[in-house]
Amino acid sequence: MNAQCLSLSYGEGLIEFQLERRDRKTLSISVRPDLGVEVIAPLDAPLERIIEKVRRRAPWIRKQLTFFAQFQPRTPERRYISGETHLYLGRQYKLKVVPHIQQQVKLYRGQLVVQSLKPRQADLTAALVDEWYRQRAHVKFRERVDHCRQAFSDPDAFEPGGLVVRQLQQRWGSMTVGGKLILNLALIRASVDAIDYVITHELCHMAHAHHGPEFYQLLGKVMPDWEKRKLKLERQLA
Repeated sequence: MNAQCLSLSYGEGLIEFQLERRDRKTLSISVRPDLGVEVIAPLDAPLERIIEKVRRRAPWIRKQLTFFAQFQPRTPERRYISGETHLYLGRQYKLKVVPHIQQQVKLYRGQLVVQSLKPRQADLTAALVDEWYRQRAHVKFRERVDHCRQAFSDPDAFEPGGLVVRQLQQRWGSMTVGGKLILNLALIRASVDAIDYVITHELCHMAHAHHGPEFYQLLGKVMPDWEKRKLKLERQLA
């Protein structure tokens, strides 16, 4: 179902948000790093009730918006030319594009080296780098999922039914109703402890689909420093 753009007055300004209805029992409100506000509500929830809940959470929403605003503007768009830096697992690597008959990407002496048949074609360089990130993400994310599961008292109960790596615009990850873990490809640029935060957060949703007290109690138990890790993630990928 398509999202509905709504707004409500708060203080001297407006809080704009996107409302999406799904087949669920609870309402959730989230503030994204790009300063977007997302509300997911049950299919049969009255609009008046939804707006009232958003109004009650307005102080928290404004606080989150202020927090994320400090990281604006975001990282400028990459040009994929030699000399610019690219993140991998929280570390900066200088991009070096070189002509070569065999196209591949590799880390070498602190550089992200791209061997390309057409080194002056930035779109080809971008495609090669993106594919390399994707391959590394599948390997590293599976490794970190297995690691993060061990923090739970019953690791087998927190094994996802699958892992999907995608380009996500609105969130770092999600857990489907069927137990499939979806992670943002951009996370491969973050440090391992920040990646572990996102994975652990989503694994907790296998026990608690909402963001209520029980969810945060479990998250705090298996990862006491999750807030510090979350802050680190936002700063790294700002």
